[in-house]
Amino acid sequence: MILTHATVATLDQSAALLSDSAIVLEGNRIAWVGPMEALPAGGERVDLGGRLVTPGLIDCHTHLVHGGDRAREFEMRLNGASYEEVARAGGGIVSTVRATRDATEADLLATALPRLDQMLAEGVTTVEVKSGYGLTVADELKMLRVARALERERPVTVHTSLLAAHAVPPEYAGRADAYVDEVCIPALHAAHAEHLVDSVDGFCEGIAFSPDQIDRVFTAARSLGLPVRLHAEQLSNLGGAALAARHGALSADHLEYLDEAGAIAMAGAGTVAVILPGAFYTLRETKLPPIDLLRRHGVRMAVATDCNPGTAPMTSLTLAMNMACTLFRMTPDEVLAGVTTHAAAALGLSDRGRVAPGQRADLAIWNARHPAELSYRIGATPLYARIHGGRLDT
Repeated sequence: MILTHATVATLDQSAALLSDSAIVLEGNRIAWVGPMEALPAGGERVDLGGRLVTPGLIDCHTHLVHGGDRAREFEMRLNGASYEEVARAGGGIVSTVRATRDATEADLLATALPRLDQMLAEGVTTVEVKSGYGLTVADELKMLRVARALERERPVTVHTSLLAAHAVPPEYAGRADAYVDEVCIPALHAAHAEHLVDSVDGFCEGIAFSPDQIDRVFTAARSLGLPVRLHAEQLSNLGGAALAARHGALSADHLEYLDEAGAIAMAGAGTVAVILPGAFYTLRETKLPPIDLLRRHGVRMAVATDCNPGTAPMTSLTLAMNMACTLFRMTPDEVLAGVTTHAAAALGLSDRGRVAPGQRADLAIWNARHPAELSYRIGATPLYARIHGGRLDT
């Protein structure tokens, strides 16, 4: 298939925005990109009439699979309760844990698919999906099986993350170390044995797990050859970003309280900063992530929805792009790289995120002429068509 008369945002270092260009696809790969006058002969041609083509979008941080909702807690926060107060009162993550444990795999799949469909309608071709609401070995594996099933139900690539170190469940209250030993690490080994896990995540925070506890989980993950990622510095600075960097983490996510030492460590390790404006917005936070600090040290920045029932009930990656620009003063170019090239790096996927020969033929075609339109519009998604693995999905 040959896409003709396209405006191409390659996200490749060698080129920026290409006008009146073409893209040749062979199977599930991009074979050629260049000007129309140099287009090779042959192939089925699809005239795009000048429409914008970008890499398929990548949502690199989601909690897409879960039971129930937390609309009541949203109301509590509006009445003055803090995220930490809600959590300590038995709400927050723990309330979703109850609903997720009660749900069957079929239930979880049925509720996750509509959320995934909303993402695909915005040009997403790869999505990361975490566990973390089961908090038993069996329920964590249940969530990961549902995440794998999403890929069989829809034309999308799913990257799974085991997030057993997300919260301490009520039955382990005051015994976080025992929970790590008896649930997190056994769940890690079981998920690895069933080929259910692509990376391992954790929540390093006062209401979750200490750096020492996360270190034990990450050491176990790395012994199995699994990459790691971390929710870090969201509510305080426990040095989670530096810990993640010491383990060669793919990403450290949230980062509102990141300091310079953490940024330097991330830069040295090549750890991607995943910026999550949806949670910042929903929680009405005031502590901005240090975007200038990350720029100064050359830390790559991805942007994601953080789709979850409590602190970011959103499925719109283009809205996250707009929020990152408006709330955090990231540029449209930065956020587009953040949902393509840098998001791919945050998942350890080097075969996507750019429009270049040899890359996966995952593309988004937009009713737009310039990339800035994607982060400029609020509540409007100008997607014209989506291509996943070389297959057109209009």
